[in-house]
Amino acid sequence: MTLKSKLLLAVLATSSAAFAQTAPAAPESAIAYNVGVVSEYRYRGLAQTKGDPALQGGVDYTGANGFYAGAWASTIKWIKDSGTTTAGESTKGPVELDLYAGYKFEAAGLGFDVGYLRYEYLNNTLSNSKTNKMQNANTDEVYGAATYGVTTLKYSRAFSNLFGAPDSKGSTYWDLSATFDLGNGYSFVPHAGHQKVVNNATSYTDIALTLNKDLGDGLAASVSAISTNGKGKGDFASYLTKYDIAKNTVVVGLKYSF
Repeated sequence: MTLKSKLLLAVLATSSAAFAQTAPAAPESAIAYNVGVVSEYRYRGLAQTKGDPALQGGVDYTGANGFYAGAWASTIKWIKDSGTTTAGESTKGPVELDLYAGYKFEAAGLGFDVGYLRYEYLNNTLSNSKTNKMQNANTDEVYGAATYGVTTLKYSRAFSNLFGAPDSKGSTYWDLSATFDLGNGYSFVPHAGHQKVVNNATSYTDIALTLNKDLGDGLAASVSAISTNGKGKGDFASYLTKYDIAKNTVVVGLKYSF
């Protein structure tokens, strides 16, 4: 397996589920739904839809005791762009489904969040690729986060292979972010992350600056400027089309929660 194909698949996954995991606990049990669209689906700085828009949506249960669980889905294109099967067809897997559960609590003046996240790529045929010696894309991660004031530090660790890359169990991602309330429904979220893939010599860092606007009645808009230190490097070019999944981009989104 080439370094290029490892990197292409080792850092692709979800975004909205990550935001749900760090949301504050509700004062009483509640179920909420959300649907939305983004101009491009990015996760950990890398393209999931080859620069094209994505439809997304999810459901969340939040308990008054700190327990939460949810599911979230998005259209994707990275598996199709990853190789061809022995039958000469593109590998398949057009939908990502994330299933997660966790527990939030406070101690010593800090907010803590621990949980589990399953990335399910429905009916994916990544392991049938003849151009990459990849395995099933489905991935399991555990995570822990600590929040002090406006700042959150999160650590994620894969206890399966990471998105189909062989021998990548134990790969990690560090995520440092802050949320600033600017008033009048605006918030500003700077983020920096670092991806380490086990048995892969190339790691990378991503940064993002996001401005959110609460439009009222459950509607919210966002715009994010995203960059990584992998842009322009051959290891971050998609296998079939050579699309640069790590290049700089601006992503706009619109989400309705109810």
